[in-house]
Amino acid sequence: MLTAGPGSRALNGIVARVGALIDEGDDPYLWLEDLDGERAAGWVRERNAETVAALTGGETFAALRAELRQVLDADDRIPYPGWRGDGFYYNYWTDATHPRGIWRRTTLEQYRRSEPEWDVLLDLDALAADEGENWVWQQATVLRPGYQRCLISLSRGGADAVVVREFDLVRRAFVEDGFTLPEAKTDVCWIDADHVFVGTDFGPGSLTVSGHPRVVKRWRRGTPLSEAAVVHEGRPDDVAVYASHDPTPGFERDFVGRCLDFYRTENHLLTGAGERIRIDVPEDAQWDAHREWLLIRLRSPWTVDGVTHPAGALLAARFDAFLAGGRELTVLFRPDDRTALSGYAWTRHHLILATLVDVRSRLEVLTPDGPRWRREPLAGVPADEHSQIVETDSEHSDAYLLGSEGFLQPAMLRLGQVGGPVETLKREPAFFDPDGLTARQFFATSADGTRVPYFVVGDPDVTGGPTLLTGYGGYEISLTPHHNGVIGRGWLARGGTYVVANIRGGGEYGPRWHRAALRENRPRAYEDFAAVAADLVTRGITTPQRLGIEGGSNGGLLMGVMLTHYPDLFGAVVAHVPVLDMRRYHRLLAGASWMAEYGDPDREADWSYLRRYSPYHSVRRGRPYPPMLLVTSTRDDRVHPAHARKMAARLHEHGHEVAYHENVDGGHGAAANSEQRAFVWALTLEFLWRKLTGPFSTVPRQVPPGEAVDRASA
Repeated sequence: MLTAGPGSRALNGIVARVGALIDEGDDPYLWLEDLDGERAAGWVRERNAETVAALTGGETFAALRAELRQVLDADDRIPYPGWRGDGFYYNYWTDATHPRGIWRRTTLEQYRRSEPEWDVLLDLDALAADEGENWVWQQATVLRPGYQRCLISLSRGGADAVVVREFDLVRRAFVEDGFTLPEAKTDVCWIDADHVFVGTDFGPGSLTVSGHPRVVKRWRRGTPLSEAAVVHEGRPDDVAVYASHDPTPGFERDFVGRCLDFYRTENHLLTGAGERIRIDVPEDAQWDAHREWLLIRLRSPWTVDGVTHPAGALLAARFDAFLAGGRELTVLFRPDDRTALSGYAWTRHHLILATLVDVRSRLEVLTPDGPRWRREPLAGVPADEHSQIVETDSEHSDAYLLGSEGFLQPAMLRLGQVGGPVETLKREPAFFDPDGLTARQFFATSADGTRVPYFVVGDPDVTGGPTLLTGYGGYEISLTPHHNGVIGRGWLARGGTYVVANIRGGGEYGPRWHRAALRENRPRAYEDFAAVAADLVTRGITTPQRLGIEGGSNGGLLMGVMLTHYPDLFGAVVAHVPVLDMRRYHRLLAGASWMAEYGDPDREADWSYLRRYSPYHSVRRGRPYPPMLLVTSTRDDRVHPAHARKMAARLHEHGHEVAYHENVDGGHGAAANSEQRAFVWALTLEFLWRKLTGPFSTVPRQVPPGEAVDRASA
């Protein structure tokens, strides 16, 4: 029986035995980084065809895809609303009739009804048809006050890059000669009806190496963008610059800053005279200005006037006094070994704090009362479900929208008033039958003795059955209990068990949990995941042959490491839009912005530890790997599809079983609509079910890339 300890020792042993790893100069698959090149496109077409032929034939796949599509397009899903400050409930909605979606709004009176009357503001399917564009909705920023105009961001195929267009909410039409920006990774913010802050691609030298704006300007309506005045600039090796405007009456403020890396920022208050006043908080701290208050959320310890505040603490100060040099700080939250701050939201007069206690949510209300803050539990929060604040209106009221759900409890949306009543607005249907299923929490022991929590969802009486384990472990992102209709219908209802691992690198226990797997400590996350896998076997929940794993993005990197360094623990592996080439990730699309998380491969000290786990560089011939499915998108302009392409080619070259599918659309989500999402998840679950339960049909051995290109070109 494998345990976490031998797994971590195996990681070191494998690295010690290998010879020279692939380096940039002798990478045989660099040509797959050519996004739309003829040779690479031919390779993608052939891989897609082979995978579709192997996995999608027959009634089982078709039925599964149809069921997942029903879940994704269900009319009785909760139409989660957004508040803009004008009293309307805004919602972006997709279904079978509107695959691209409609942006709409209604009143609270209507929203309370089972079938509200919606005022459709924009039909994206109609717009795409009229303009011949593959539009995918991104966001809308409404002008405050007034609420008559907004800036709508649309992407082609789901990419991060967007086109921005001004929209008139009264006429339900785009504004001719309004604020319009061509496709780019753009940040835009209203100042007033005639001015915006904009950071975009202004031409050569205006972007950082990460592909984000290096320059931000103040643009006046009716003038050319080229004449907009520069208000802030960063350096090429910054991640980005920003400018924002707070329109709160009586507290109107402008802010500018530089994002030095993924976690550090340099921030200033920008006065009307153009003076920049430094907001002197730690560079890695998050901060928020609300009316007269400044909140400071620490990522590392901070000593002020002889008092050291720990990482993960939340502090409050008077904004003007702090900028004037005062350092009177009130501790609103202090973490402990089991508890971390997961977020907060302002209402007009109160602050709602959300915390996690061993990955279980707690919410409370804090109210400033002279020099002190009063505390009380937030009303309407169920004890046994995960709850979070969906919306507040920090300018006008103390209302809040509360969302609650669990692995086996469908989502519920409640409307509350701080200090007042709470009403249930919407309940989501159960997309699968939870009878006989339970959600349990266990703790595994990692290689260094750390307790790692994980949730197990399924029939507790089933032993040794097919199990799907997922994890992420990065960027201080927490994986919390959620009701997933796709997993429920496509996996749990078939008799499978579902497991969520809360490994280090995430935010489940605050910054300390994240930092424990940062940069050179990244292997701690992998040891944690391996420990959970081993613990599942020890408890009899599954066996290595029946344990499948799935993860996306940074979670796809996790999958790649599990495949190449812990192959004996798993029966099948799926990676969605993964990061896999740790030698060149910083040179592909937005990769340079992640170096604070992983390290800089161009620095020998960093490459010395990155090369030890880089999945693309760790593939070996003759090493038994479980079968792998790689899923990505040509339109992913965040994680380059070359990561998955090159990994597939490398695995093929060394004789390993791998399936590959690249969706043309989808961006970093690998799917741009419910039809594509249903296909991707049906492909994922069908692959895992076949590999973990049989029949053990294999994906055809794919020909070397050169041969594939020759046939495609013939």
